[in-house]
Amino acid sequence: MVKCRLQRWVFLLVFFFTVFINFSNGHEISLGTKLELIHRHGRNLHNEVQPTSQLERLTQLLQSDTVRINAISQKLSLNHRRRTSTNRRNVQEGTSIYNLACTNGTRIHNLNVSGEMSMNSGADFGTGQYFVHFEVGSPVQKLLLIADTGSDLTWMNCKYRCRGGDKCKRSLNKGGTFQADISSSFRTLPCSSRMCRVKLADLFSLARCPSAKDPCAYDYRYNDGSSALGLFAKEKVTFTLTDGRKARLHNVLVGCSESTNGPSLQIADGIMGLGYSNYSFALRAAKKFGGKFSYCLVDHLSSNNVSSYLIFGSHNDTSLKLNKIRYTELVLGVLPTFYALNIRGISIGGTMLDIPHEVWDVNGLGGTILDSGTSLTSLVPPAYEPVMAALKKSLSNFSNLNLDIGQLQYCFNSTGFDESLVPRLIFHFEDGARFRPAVKSYVIDVDVGVKCLGFVLANWPGPSVIGNIMQQNYFWEFDIKNSRLGFGSSTCI
Repeated sequence: MVKCRLQRWVFLLVFFFTVFINFSNGHEISLGTKLELIHRHGRNLHNEVQPTSQLERLTQLLQSDTVRINAISQKLSLNHRRRTSTNRRNVQEGTSIYNLACTNGTRIHNLNVSGEMSMNSGADFGTGQYFVHFEVGSPVQKLLLIADTGSDLTWMNCKYRCRGGDKCKRSLNKGGTFQADISSSFRTLPCSSRMCRVKLADLFSLARCPSAKDPCAYDYRYNDGSSALGLFAKEKVTFTLTDGRKARLHNVLVGCSESTNGPSLQIADGIMGLGYSNYSFALRAAKKFGGKFSYCLVDHLSSNNVSSYLIFGSHNDTSLKLNKIRYTELVLGVLPTFYALNIRGISIGGTMLDIPHEVWDVNGLGGTILDSGTSLTSLVPPAYEPVMAALKKSLSNFSNLNLDIGQLQYCFNSTGFDESLVPRLIFHFEDGARFRPAVKSYVIDVDVGVKCLGFVLANWPGPSVIGNIMQQNYFWEFDIKNSRLGFGSSTCI
């Protein structure tokens, strides 16, 4: 009888540790998670009014892009390019969190699972275009965050020290706002700490500190005028692994935003910071899952029920189907928080365009970044002009409609159009890798019988941006540990 009871207890313990895997600092593992990505116009998110036509849809994206591109240019202006290779090492060393352990401290090995977060895209003006479901706190509260590769801080709409009694508890099930008082794992950072005064200064921590134990506050500002005012805290994040099990990541830096303002912050419950910086969620989660994260974006005109995914860990453990993956260097820490690339040039129809080298120089006045939060690809004038000229030449038999659609400068009557008429555009990287986007990613549908060349002007000096429409139907793996970018064509489903 005693033996039977002992066996039952052993079974329960094994079951418990199988279902819930808890993370602690210092252990790298092969586990991963996959989250669904929701496109802004893919579903009716938070009762957002959806565009009634493709033209209206594109107009909204252009408005968002205009602010986004200006924000990137401001952020990367010459007086802000202060990060060096030393900063890069500090970022990597400061977030060395490769260990996984059970609650009893036992190491777990050889768990060949990846994790995914479904990802859908959102109505931002300067933050990001895709939404991701986020499970945080104890007990778990579910929120919808904008996944932004250009942001540092992960924050959510939040109520702290709620004094509504049962009203606070009832609001837990309503969603949209994180109830900090209900979470037993929520821990604020003291304003007197060095972390608040020094380390979080780049995340807009405030100098005010009424008493040593008061929480560290922030006033996070975006270049479109939006802002989030709140408190820094450590919290627990829960993942669903690809084999169905649950995993928890402890002591994740989050922002509890009690007040927000601005158009970019009205639709989601907050921002998931996926930029390259010490305290971004991307580095914290990716390094728990083998030092990498990835996403694959379905065609932006796909039907509403088609999803893409944000993956932390190996894509090999997912159902994702893709062609041969190519790799190129991922330039980290030079253009602050952004993921930069070493591009050698652009060819169209097999001919390299005459574009000055300084346009692509990430250590000089130019450079190129890969950004999930910008829809259209922006090129600085010395690159934009030859690209547009070469593509217009192939479309000379189609009527130029001279439409006024934001920054799109060339739209045409697409009656009789065939993609084979357009010479293929290729991005060439310094190390020999080549990215060959589909024609539909740069000759884009605007309305019935109308197509436009999907490039907009970026500010010079400044970086060019490869936007998410150019990235569609490709898998992109950000291998932070090895400073490389993997990419391969895919249906993303």
